[in-house]
Parts: sequence; C-alpha cells; structure tokens
Amino acid sequence: MKKTALTLAAAILLAGCAAAEEKPENKTEQTETTAPAKTPAEEKTAGPVISASYFNQLKEVDGVQVIQNPENPLVLVNKEFALPSDYTPPDLVRPKVKYSFGDQDIEKSYMRKEAAAALEKMFQGAEGDGQYLFAVSGYRSYSRQQEILAAGAAASSEEEALKSIAPPGMSEHQSGLAMDISSESNGFELNQAFEATEEGKWLKEHAHEYGFILRYPKGKEDITRYIYEPWHFRYVGQEAAAVIYENDWTFEDYFEQAKPAE
Repeated sequence: MKKTALTLAAAILLAGCAAAEEKPENKTEQTETTAPAKTPAEEKTAGPVISASYFNQLKEVDGVQVIQNPENPLVLVNKEFALPSDYTPPDLVRPKVKYSFGDQDIEKSYMRKEAAAALEKMFQGAEGDGQYLFAVSGYRSYSRQQEILAAGAAASSEEEALKSIAPPGMSEHQSGLAMDISSESNGFELNQAFEATEEGKWLKEHAHEYGFILRYPKGKEDITRYIYEPWHFRYVGQEAAAVIYENDWTFEDYFEQAKPAE
C-alpha cells in the first residue's frame, strides 16, 4: 500500500515538473519591449553626435555669415559661411612631403600642424602602395584668393570662375586644412583627369583612413556648389572622415545629419 502511494505521489510530482517545463515563458512581453535591431542601411545613415564646439559659430557681417571659431578643426567653409578676412591659422607648418614646385618655401606649401602631420602619413601610405603623390596647393590667404578669383574672372567671367574658385573668405584653403594633390603621371595638373590616374584612385579609396575627405565629389555639385574636384582633399580627422566616406556624404551632409552632444 505504501509502495503504491509513493508511486502515485512520484507520478504527480513528475507531472507537475513537466507542466512547469511546458509552460511558455513570457516571450511576447520581451519581444514587445526590445527595440528591433537596425538594418545595415539604418546603421549607415545614422547621424553622428559631436561636440557643439565643432559646429560653426556665426555672426552676420554686411550680409555675410562670418565664422567666429575659425580654428575649429571641423570648420565648415563654403559659399554660405566665410572665414574672417584677417584670419591666418596660428599653427601653420610645412609638411615634409613632395611638392609639384620643388623645395620652394612659399605660402601654398603650408598647412595647419595636425593636418600637415596627417598629410605626411597619407603620402607615406601611398608610397608604400607604390603611388607617389605631390602636394600642389595648401594654405592660401584672403588676399591671394582675391587675386586668383580676379584672374579667373578675367580669363572667362566671374560667374564661370565661381564654379571652381571660391570667393575670398569662402575658400577652404584659408583654413589651412585643405591640400590640392596631383601626380607626375598627371603632369602635376589639377584637373578632372586626375580621377583616372592610379594616384587619384588610391586617394579616393584611402584618404579617409588618414582623416581626409574628397571635398567636392562627383554628382554632389548641387550641394557643394562647386564642380567635381578629384584633387581637393580636406582634413577633418579620422572619425569624421570615416563617417563621411561610409555614408557617401559631402561635408555639408555631415553637419546636416550631425547632432550636438548634450
């Protein structure tokens, strides 16, 4: 009798355990409260969060939006935002790279210190891959930009010149963060033919690894308001350059998508 009672009790206990195992967990509730994973496309287009100090601080002067924090390494200089006419970067140095004009120590051979160091690494990286780059034009003063625009307008018209030449104060070259680059294979010229050279292809693919972006890309002329310039590279730092490259953005797009950190 005792054996039968024990067997019955064991059966009931086992049945209870089985029922407990079969009882479904509250998976529905977990699914409803867990955010769905982002798709690769959503991850790619997610806007960056950056310090508010990296956004332009502006003051309107004679109808022009003038940048008040020009030493910001992510300063956005274009046909909407201008650098002060008297601005000269305080930390200009001459990168130790090859120049199309040789060893001349002239204005356009200079860049800001951080950008210059990155340019040196990029040229070394290119050489390691068998590509030999030459710096053509870096820093450019406000007055020099005036001369270049005047010459361009005289050669054609001011309207035509402004498609590829920035108005004074609105040139990235004045920031000390941009460099025009060419190659011996392209006759050291700054033209769209540079796109087809091995050096031009290397830059397009690898510049972001060193913190540079192709500033005026093909097909984005309506955004940048300049013609395609496969020779013009702008230093923005590796983090921003990677985001811009991966999303196929212009620098304007980057700030359109960016949100200031709280």
